[in-house]
Formats: sequence, structure tokens, C-alpha cells
Amino acid sequence: MSTVIIEGSVAACLTIDHVKSYLVLLRGINVGGKNKVPMAELRRLLGDLGYADVSTYIASGNVVLRSDRPAAEIKSRIEEALPRAFRLHSELVAVLVLTHAQLRAIVHDKPEGFGEHPGKFHSDAVFLIGIDAATAMEVFDPRPGVDTVWPGRGVIYSQRLSAERTKSRLSKIMGSPAYQSMTIRNWATTTALLDLLDRPR
Repeated sequence: MSTVIIEGSVAACLTIDHVKSYLVLLRGINVGGKNKVPMAELRRLLGDLGYADVSTYIASGNVVLRSDRPAAEIKSRIEEALPRAFRLHSELVAVLVLTHAQLRAIVHDKPEGFGEHPGKFHSDAVFLIGIDAATAMEVFDPRPGVDTVWPGRGVIYSQRLSAERTKSRLSKIMGSPAYQSMTIRNWATTTALLDLLDRPR
């Protein structure tokens, strides 16, 4: 059973009324003792950058915020600010910014039955950062009877048979250069993040 942890909120004033909700995914933080980014400090940093209603979800780099700026500008500003605020191995860290609509489409366009049998399968969303799904699919080597992968728009859906998960080949992608353009969230986290964006803010 997954535990939901929603940590704090930072409000900021926006210059105009036309604002959007975004999901920000940070790749490579708080992993193996490297790139330590405390969530309270991350929320403070993003609030100082002018983003509103900043909330984090668990400690793996999941942020919900509101802004009147386009996604590309939000990504650029956060990528510039992170190494100034934290000690980072820059080659491991990347930022992905998705609109509410983009995340909703990823969840709604999942393969039939994907994520609906958590007792039988481990299901993950492999979010793509500056790489298309066709290129990303080339580095996957699913083991028949264990792994199944499907390409989506901005995502690869990956599923492993839980009883055989030690035989999964999903970890093989970590040795490929393309892995630097991916960040993985389990399906429970992915749907929880959409639930956060769906709430009135």
C-alpha cells in the first residue's frame, strides 16, 4: 500500500490572472546519497522564483505549482536555480515540466488494463525528457513473459510481472545514454500527482 505524503505549500503572487497548473519532475535527486534536495528548501526556492501554490509529493522530486509562464521557461529557470541552491552532480539532474493536460493525457491514454492489477504487476511511467518515444523504445529489451513496454506521448509505459520481477530487464536501460533523458515514477505516484493537479487550487 502506498503512503501519500503531501509536504507543505508556498504561495506567491502572480502578475496576471491567466495561470496554469504544472507538474515538475526532477530527475536524479535524493538518489544513492547524491544530489540531496530537501523538499522544504525546494519549495522555498520555487516560491522565491515566483511560482504559486508550490507543493511537493514524497521526496523523489515531484512538484505541483502554478505559474503564468510557459513550461519551457519554467524548466529553464529551475535548471539554472538548482545548482546555485544545492550541491548537485549536474550530469544526473534534469527537469521535466508538464501541463495539467499533458499529465491527464498520459494517465488517460494508458494501455488497456495498465496499472489496474498492482498485486500482479509492477507498473511504471517512464517520462521522457527531450527524447521521442520511438528513440527511447530502442533501448528497452523486455524479457518475454516478464516485461511489457508500450510507447506513449512523452512516456513509455513499463510493466513487470511481480512474481518474476527479479528477472526483469528494465534495469538494463540504466546503462544506456538515453537513460539520461528519462525519469521513472511508479503508476501509483503518477496517478496521485494527477489527483493533486485535479484539486481546486
